[in-house]
Amino acid sequence: MGNNHKKLLNNLNLFRKNAGLTQQELSIKAEVSRKSINAIENGVYVPSTVLALKMARTLNCKVEDLFKLP
Repeated sequence: MGNNHKKLLNNLNLFRKNAGLTQQELSIKAEVSRKSINAIENGVYVPSTVLALKMARTLNCKVEDLFKLP
């Protein structure tokens, strides 16, 4: 993956909170661990396409709303 992921803009935390979900609640709906949600929100981990789509569907938004390249 290299260091390019550090340039990825991440709005997951904002959309999750606006939806009124905790990290745990989102993790259950997206079928991943809470630690994975935390790592994604902190920019430590870039989700797979499938996971990004699941999170976007759960949060009623587009993947592009959650993640963007600068």
